[in-house]
Amino acid sequence: MQDPIDIDIRAIIPHREPFLYVDRVIEHEAGRMVTEWEVRADAHFFRGHYPGQPLVPGVLICESAFQAGALLCACDERDAIPEGAVPVLTRIADARFRRRVGPGETLRCEVKLDERVGPARYMTAKLTSRGEAVLRVQFVVAVTAGGL
Repeated sequence: MQDPIDIDIRAIIPHREPFLYVDRVIEHEAGRMVTEWEVRADAHFFRGHYPGQPLVPGVLICESAFQAGALLCACDERDAIPEGAVPVLTRIADARFRRRVGPGETLRCEVKLDERVGPARYMTAKLTSRGEAVLRVQFVVAVTAGGL
């Protein structure tokens, strides 16, 4: 595991436990970020999602990518978000799941900014675990003024 970059995730995005699915930022450069999320065995969703055969819901794997995208928007200097504005998911496209994720795994997310059109940021995320592809998804976040 790489050493994380010193980025205060909670100061950047509004998500909190139990709905925060990024634990650390591993890499960041203009237009690209790599994050990790350690899937804890005692996570709340395992109690009701396939009891006895714990499986991370696909929508939460996607959410990890979207949170990484919001972090990228906020941290990328050339893509700074105005004071009081927040990135909000506006489109999901071409989500392709490759394998299941269970308790104790670490999801690694590489998110890239593909294009910026006004307030919209078009992004692609690739998630892996244990060196294997988990998800590839394209999505759009729009930076909205005035918060939520």
